[in-house]
Amino acid sequence: MSRRIIFHVDVNSAYLSWEAVYRLQHGDPLDLRTVPAVVGGNPETRHGIVLTKSIPAKKYGIQTGESVFEAKAKCPELIIVPPNYYLYMQCSTAFGDVLREYSPVVEQYSIDEYFVDYTGMERALGDPLATAYRLKDQIKEQLGFTVNVGISTNKLLAKMGSELKKPDMVHTLFPKEMSTKMWPLPVEELFGVGRATAPKLRDRGIRTIGDLANTEPHHLKLFLKSYGLLLWNFANGRDESLVRVNRRPIIKGIGNSTTIPFDVDDTRTAHLVLLSLVESVAARLRQAEYLAQLVSVSIRTNEFYSYSHQRKLFTPTDSTNRIHEVACELFDEIWRNEPIRHLGVRVSELCTNSFVQMSLFEQDIEKQRAIDSAVDKVRNRFGLKSVIRASFLQSGLNAISGGTVTDEEYPVMSSLL
Repeated sequence: MSRRIIFHVDVNSAYLSWEAVYRLQHGDPLDLRTVPAVVGGNPETRHGIVLTKSIPAKKYGIQTGESVFEAKAKCPELIIVPPNYYLYMQCSTAFGDVLREYSPVVEQYSIDEYFVDYTGMERALGDPLATAYRLKDQIKEQLGFTVNVGISTNKLLAKMGSELKKPDMVHTLFPKEMSTKMWPLPVEELFGVGRATAPKLRDRGIRTIGDLANTEPHHLKLFLKSYGLLLWNFANGRDESLVRVNRRPIIKGIGNSTTIPFDVDDTRTAHLVLLSLVESVAARLRQAEYLAQLVSVSIRTNEFYSYSHQRKLFTPTDSTNRIHEVACELFDEIWRNEPIRHLGVRVSELCTNSFVQMSLFEQDIEKQRAIDSAVDKVRNRFGLKSVIRASFLQSGLNAISGGTVTDEEYPVMSSLL
């Protein structure tokens, strides 16, 4: 039996690249990839967050997830382009179609990332490394944008490989190469290590991925519980997840909103309304088998003035409690104490949850996921109101409320960080 060969193919600065290619094809002489530029927010009001950035923008210290106001302060000449999700979906589909020329087993992980199972394809298409270069060049010539390709024996190492030097590169990261290519990297660069976990590791002298790989597993379990064992396995390149054929489209987002029967003028009630909305959003997210990387909250006052706020998550999630926590933080940051008649919650920047689900969570999330799953099953069988949270008792509010959210309810993605 031949060893597994997995490609991870990732578009370089996807939204910006796709926007640049579209503009060039329609006569714009400027290639956004060659100048400091970002996609995100509103270019007129400077509200919103950076969704992706050009390499020249990166040199100014501009980071994905920060407000465009902060980015503009770092680079006054920065070009800000609003997102065009319809264009991105078209580009993503064309991207996936090319990859399927190289293998029948292709999994879309997010709008700009795919896994390709190349196992056994050598006989038809040749050496994996040569094929990866051919694939990369075909995408560049045929579609106009560049990708990075990571090659390894499993999905984890292939993804880590594609994150090495960018753009327009092919990298192998086989198990025998981990000690030289992966272990010297900062521990924050390991898939699954986020901003909450990294300080805990560094406080204990674990500064590189190699340090983590060579730490006694039982020591990690003392302060990270079962998640520490998972990270130890990742640091040692262990991952058994399969590439699963996935032809369903990556949807743009899932939202929920409600017009409240009375004006809300206190934080506690607003938080409860947000929870009633998140209950539905998170359940639909889990049902669709996606994880969210961006959470947005919209507010409409009793005078019909609307504003909103969003935040990029360091680790994707489908947890009801986590999404509600972020939604409440966003609400608290922007609410101006006006009476509220309408609230909305939306999750977007979705990715599939099939790639080592537990790896995406920084907390000991097993119990929470089990609870969410159990509640979903009960509600699916006996109705939405068969299980409700005690906080809604005698509140006068529906435990699960709202319909769906339209983009018009997020007119200005304000960011007041």
